[in-house]
Amino acid sequence: MAHLKICETVLRDAHQSLIATRMSIDDMLPMLEALDEVGFWSVEMWGGATFDSCIRFLDEDPWDRLRTIKKHMPKTRMQMLFRGQNMLGYRHYADDVVEYFVKKMVENGIDVIRIFDALNDIRNLETAIRAAKAEGAHVQAAVSYTLSPVHSNEYFVKYAKELEQAGADSICIKDMAGLITPYAAYELVRDLKATLSVPVHLHTHYTSGLASMAIIKAAEAGVDMVDTAMSPLALGTSHAPTESVVAAFKGTPYDTGLDLKKLNVVREHVAKLREKYLANGLLNPKVLGVDANTLLYQVPGGMLSNLISQLKQAGKEDQLDDVLKEIPNVRKDSGYPPLVTPTSQIVGTQAVLNVIAGERYKMVSKEFKALVRGEYGRTPAPIDPEFRRKIIGDAEPIDCRPADLIPPELEKLKAELPEKYNEQEEDVLTLAMFPQVAPKFFESRLNKKYGIDGAHAIPAQKVHPV
Repeated sequence: MAHLKICETVLRDAHQSLIATRMSIDDMLPMLEALDEVGFWSVEMWGGATFDSCIRFLDEDPWDRLRTIKKHMPKTRMQMLFRGQNMLGYRHYADDVVEYFVKKMVENGIDVIRIFDALNDIRNLETAIRAAKAEGAHVQAAVSYTLSPVHSNEYFVKYAKELEQAGADSICIKDMAGLITPYAAYELVRDLKATLSVPVHLHTHYTSGLASMAIIKAAEAGVDMVDTAMSPLALGTSHAPTESVVAAFKGTPYDTGLDLKKLNVVREHVAKLREKYLANGLLNPKVLGVDANTLLYQVPGGMLSNLISQLKQAGKEDQLDDVLKEIPNVRKDSGYPPLVTPTSQIVGTQAVLNVIAGERYKMVSKEFKALVRGEYGRTPAPIDPEFRRKIIGDAEPIDCRPADLIPPELEKLKAELPEKYNEQEEDVLTLAMFPQVAPKFFESRLNKKYGIDGAHAIPAQKVHPV
């Protein structure tokens, strides 16, 4: 058995999970060289919600962040999370935009691209996989893990094999809600290793309290890589602590080969950040605990807080239990989608509407209609045609790959970018991802350049959970 390899998430998923992705490059800089010395398989530091957060809240260019981290960490693979045809935005984009985005991020320093789709519809990954292979990046294709009558180990293994055949260099079990139990992890890794010829990576969150146990059983079954987070920003809705995982395997066949003394140099800096975030209110101690309710309702932490705030606005807070009981019904009706962005929000909102109206599907959200129609892709289980008709009326169902309906849009986007904002080739992609937020960010960047700092303060906006 080879050493277990570690992907460190402190620069991306750890702070995305605990402090809504608010760690700035200034907070990161003091630990980058020490992180580079550890010898991680990769450090996840871009993608997910970092792009949105950089321009919306931190007044920071995400492309600059990527280049800066790469410069300070030349020895370590830079890893990112990429939502297939959605990339880092909240809609499907044309193939030419996906190809250009992949080209630019690899040019700027990304080595490993973890690509996933909320519905596990391989058609939504194919363009990104092809583009990443063409640029010479390591393609890690992810299987969105969930529990339902259709999500068996056979289902996951079959999908993983399709991803490998499509060109994936490794396969990630992406357990965003922390649902995988230790023995389920063992069996799934064992089955994947028996079928695939590429490495298998386990990504699981600590939300339900199972992550460390799942990692141990996955290692025994032959998993190649796992995600962890530096201990001061581990646990709760984040990941298992890096140092503890390293210590647990020391002297065993799964020894990570990493040095706790080198990790401690990083830990000391992250511990100061934790104190800072607790003091300024960014880190809510509540998210550091275990929420075993996840196992009952399969509702990720971020989705639960969304549901509570929606019910609060409607003055129906006392109906949370009804909503949690309604979610499995909505999920069944809509083809058992895994609950991850954007399907978690879509299913949750529809369950709230059903409960508030006192009648199922009396009110239907625009997004739920789109999901049932096929605008997001193929659902894991087929949707009953009669139910679909009830929801979408006379609209034509979409059975093709949704992006086939989007004409090339890169040149159009380039034409829409005002010349004064166009400082680097990547700016057109920033505008494409976040057309509402990017102009304010560009304006602020321009002001800084000409010394009018702060003249155009960026108003705070509601961030979408990712």
